Amino acid sequence: MKKLKNAILFTALVMLTACSNSGNPFGGNSNDTFFGNDLGDISNPTSPAYFQQAIGDRVFFAIDQSNLSPEAMDLLSSQATWLMTNGDYEIIVEGHADEQGTRDYNVALGARRANSVKEYLNSLGIAASRIQTVSYGKERPIEICSNESCYSVNRRAVTVLNNLGS
Repeated sequence: MKKLKNAILFTALVMLTACSNSGNPFGGNSNDTFFGNDLGDISNPTSPAYFQQAIGDRVFFAIDQSNLSPEAMDLLSSQATWLMTNGDYEIIVEGHADEQGTRDYNVALGARRANSVKEYLNSLGIAASRIQTVSYGKERPIEICSNESCYSVNRRAVTVLNNLGS
């Protein structure tokens, strides 16, 4: 009986560990804006917390679109300014789609969205070597429901910071 109990505990531990691995190229959690344990202080304009909360780490897209809205361009301009001031960071741009459509279609759409962000940031002076992209398609929704309120927040690109100094 004790062996069975230990086996169950071991299996649960292994499953929990597997769930915590996000598969990000930088090795972090895609729900974070910064791959590290401490986002810092939002009042510090050089901190990842400031980037995430004061500037914004995500832009949204219309249905089946990868072109940037004027609002998205404004936010990305602020991101570019922050990135130019904080040269110790590289980024990964995650492309996401809503739950509608096939997996393959949404992975391609997420890639187009991430590339739109990358190209725009590059046009604003951020070196392409500091920007990586990944598409998660519809695999990592923020909201799960079958209506536009959920779909609209899932059609996004998220800029995730990676501090080269740590």
